[in-house]
Amino acid sequence: MYPFFAMLSRMKYINRWGLMRNTRSENICEHSLEVALVAHALATIGNKKFGKSYDPQRAALLAVLHDAPEIITGDMPTPVKYHSEEIRKAYGEVEDMAVEHLVSMLPPELRDEYREIMTMGGQADQALKPLVKAADKISAVIKCVEERRSGNRDFSKAEQTITKAIQEMGLPEADYFMQEFLPSYGLTIEEQDYTREAGLKFSESSQMVFSKVLPEKSRRRKKG
Repeated sequence: MYPFFAMLSRMKYINRWGLMRNTRSENICEHSLEVALVAHALATIGNKKFGKSYDPQRAALLAVLHDAPEIITGDMPTPVKYHSEEIRKAYGEVEDMAVEHLVSMLPPELRDEYREIMTMGGQADQALKPLVKAADKISAVIKCVEERRSGNRDFSKAEQTITKAIQEMGLPEADYFMQEFLPSYGLTIEEQDYTREAGLKFSESSQMVFSKVLPEKSRRRKKG
């Protein structure tokens, strides 16, 4: 019996932002999904807009498991993790041990594969590491935006600090995402509810669909 995937399912129990007052808690499972979506987007943007040759699927996979060691270590707040070089180095060693502990829960023939994913240790992964790191930070900014929209000022400084860190990474893919996609996270669903090309609201398109479908169903009932 190998409990590796059962352990991964416990990501939903590990909450982030432990030092902050949250209007809505966020666990590392939902965070990892968002990071995967953004990492895939960054890789695709790089390929389509900046002539790169990233593997978007691999970027998404690396992002899905980028925080898996926190099942063992828990989520350490960033100010603590990077308080000093000694703490950062010590935490890195703890993360390495956590990876090995998780990998030991797999059949021997699968361990190298998943170790490489969790450590981003493959040769081709080196080009994707910065994208996953940027996606991780963008996800954090998204959280800050959502909290600020809910009236929580505790995340205002974090939003500024993380946004600056993303800018300093010098990744055109991340800059493009921040410019073209991030502002939408500050909108209400009514403000987001349109298609850019057609200018047609989804609610309007839904009405068009129902206006066609419902009469058809009524006719079928009458025939029956």
